[in-house]
Amino acid sequence: MVVSEEGVGRTQRRDPRLALVRPTVDDGGERLTVHAPGVEALDLRVDTAGDRRKVEVLGKAYRGIDQGDTAADWFTEVLGVPSRLVRVPPEHDRVTDGRTPGTSAYADSCALHVVSRATLGLLNRKLAERGVPPLPMNRFRPNIVVDGWDEPHTEDRAHRIRVGDTELGYAKLAIRCAVTMVEQGTGAKAGPEPLRTLAGYRCAAEGGVAYGTKYAVLRTGTLSVGDTVNVVSWGDSEL
Repeated sequence: MVVSEEGVGRTQRRDPRLALVRPTVDDGGERLTVHAPGVEALDLRVDTAGDRRKVEVLGKAYRGIDQGDTAADWFTEVLGVPSRLVRVPPEHDRVTDGRTPGTSAYADSCALHVVSRATLGLLNRKLAERGVPPLPMNRFRPNIVVDGWDEPHTEDRAHRIRVGDTELGYAKLAIRCAVTMVEQGTGAKAGPEPLRTLAGYRCAAEGGVAYGTKYAVLRTGTLSVGDTVNVVSWGDSEL
């Protein structure tokens, strides 16, 4: 997680240039390489044993392992504000809420976010009715994209799924924020869409608009592009 000097987690809500950062991690998780336009790539050996420091994620306090001054200087240059990079320590034991509890690192809430292509297709049809160009899937930053479901928002009702070696449990609907208005290719804010259109048909009972679904990891493993998504159990949508 990228944090301020005080340890407060940065997100695209206030730092949309985070969209330009492209990280890759080697198979063992020991080395991180990060790319961004206009700067030399950062190649970093991940520290999992260093001193812990206080960090904050959306107002909640956790601990993090600072990844050093080289990483801090790189992110400060890219974002234009003093920043540091921290890693979740091995003893991190955060438990997320929702219908299926799970564990998570520094994400807003649950470990995984799922969106189907049918869901995006419906939104883009409604955008077209307003004369608005279609949006790409990356505007919603899902971890898993499902193809082959004909009905939009089928992911709302897929309460337990198996993909590859993994098993995932439905936690809750994803309530969307202003980050959906950030163009992921440029790091520029491009509102008011899609929130304006989503407000017309995806208002959630607790407030905000719901788009996509958050899942907890019930069984870890490997999943790959092209794997079949097997729905083990279905349920009602909470919308």
